Amino acid sequence: MDVETEEKPTLTGFLERLRWLGRLFLLLFVLGAAAFLSAITAMRFAIEGRVVGMPDVVGKNYSMAVRDLGSRQLGVRVADHSYSGLPVDDVVRQSPPPGTQVKVGQMVQVVLSLGPQKVTVPNLVDQSLPAARLQLLTAGLQLGEVSYIYSSGEPANLILQQHPLPGESQLAGPRVSVLVSLGPRPPAYLMPSLAGMPAAQAQSRLTAAGLQTPKLTMVNEPGAVTDSVVGQTPSPGALVDPQTTITLQVASEGPVSTTPGSEKPGD
Repeated sequence: MDVETEEKPTLTGFLERLRWLGRLFLLLFVLGAAAFLSAITAMRFAIEGRVVGMPDVVGKNYSMAVRDLGSRQLGVRVADHSYSGLPVDDVVRQSPPPGTQVKVGQMVQVVLSLGPQKVTVPNLVDQSLPAARLQLLTAGLQLGEVSYIYSSGEPANLILQQHPLPGESQLAGPRVSVLVSLGPRPPAYLMPSLAGMPAAQAQSRLTAAGLQTPKLTMVNEPGAVTDSVVGQTPSPGALVDPQTTITLQVASEGPVSTTPGSEKPGD
């Protein structure tokens, strides 16, 4: 009786299969690399496609500038206004400048014309800020930067100086900046060292000098006398005035929590 036997794969057939698998993997690698390079190239073109040249909108009306910039998918923000020989609402300046390569969606800042300057700056010195603001609005101007300075000879809240000066008529913009008095400078003191002093005594000493009543923070300080000062802010030697906030750390018995004033936890 004949018995069929399965032929075993020869060494040659095994090697041939390995070569076939190698060629298959090489083909898949080449195809994957080509797809990756194509994706990178497409992404680069997409990014470069989101860059546009900045048009020149100087001298154009604001609505026309918005239209021209919008056609390139650029936004517009009015940064300021200034007097010029251009009609009202024409673009006097732009940023970025024309020809600049910018990304789609970028905001373009423009300065719009107020037309020819036709006002004279009023005198604001010795006026309060509300009165000065009202006078400027009446003249077609705006209050600009407000700075403050201590002045021993002037009461608080009065205008000491202005820019542009009163009577000036050749203006670049509609804003008038002012310098306002804070009144006489408050007296300054050197912060004393209060460490080890009873909290009540430290409070009395500070208030007697014209300083604010200090805030007390109760802390657990082993070895310190209960209700004595173990820390302070500002530190000793610092310059303080009646407006300075002073905080004292005061020793307390047992667990504590931070509380304002002179209250202890649990009171």
